[in-house]
Amino acid sequence: MLSRTAGDLFWAGRYVERADFVSRLLDATLRLAALPSSYGGAVGAWSSALAAAGIEPLYTARNAKLSQRSATEFLALDPDNPSSMRVCIERARHNARAVRTALTVEVWEAINTAWLEIQRFGTTLESRAALTRLVEHVKNSALLFDGATHRTMLREKSYWFLRLGAALERADNTARLLDVKYHLLLPRDEPVGGSLDYFQWTTILRTVSALTAYRHVYSDSVKPWLVADLLILNRRMPRSLAACSSDLVRYLDNLGQASGKRGPAHRQAVAMSARLARGDMNAIFASGLHEFIAEFLNENYRLGLAIQEQYLF
Repeated sequence: MLSRTAGDLFWAGRYVERADFVSRLLDATLRLAALPSSYGGAVGAWSSALAAAGIEPLYTARNAKLSQRSATEFLALDPDNPSSMRVCIERARHNARAVRTALTVEVWEAINTAWLEIQRFGTTLESRAALTRLVEHVKNSALLFDGATHRTMLREKSYWFLRLGAALERADNTARLLDVKYHLLLPRDEPVGGSLDYFQWTTILRTVSALTAYRHVYSDSVKPWLVADLLILNRRMPRSLAACSSDLVRYLDNLGQASGKRGPAHRQAVAMSARLARGDMNAIFASGLHEFIAEFLNENYRLGLAIQEQYLF
């Protein structure tokens, strides 16, 4: 496989995963923004959403004042925001088109249909109903893309590079979401464990489709350390950092077996997965959740660079 083909597949997987994350982030933020102003209100909710997506500096540079309308359009449709749903779908479709022969008809139609539909929304949102339709469209498109990939593609290099990109992006998104909740969402005068804290953690679980899983695993009320345990160390939860790291190792293993050699990226992924396997939530909270997540984000970023260097993207 040409390195350019591998790179296009890798980034197609990343962009679809990022578009799905932003759609879920928008859905969750709309819930948080509906809270009374005494509970943080819309300003705090949208500020945290921009921070979770990693684009708050870009938004601030272009907008003198934070507003719900400008934030939603920036996250959803702005062509100058590299992480907007519109741009992510467009870039995923561009990458997929470049490697059209490496994809099945079903996978190509899933991303192409998603792109065609999102063009109809333009670059502005007419109403709250339009935003809701857009968010649902992107979430359903990501599910359709994943389903088509899983059900129709051969288990060979094309499939593994697609999934490798998705797993790397998913780990980054989950970590950012946890970090933002821990540091930005809860107002300074609001007690940890209060009604607002409970609602916010519940919303975070909804963002990653983990509320039902949480209740099944812990059979307990929503508690910050248990949510963190589910989204960091529980390998049964597909969006957890541990599960994503395990997936990264598996896909790199498969690529290594296909080529007959392994490289620095594989060793980094194994080391990251091993550290999470040895992780303990008491130790993580004692040393600082923010510090732990910041270290993971840096490690995940370095792994992404190592993958691109190893396969000459």
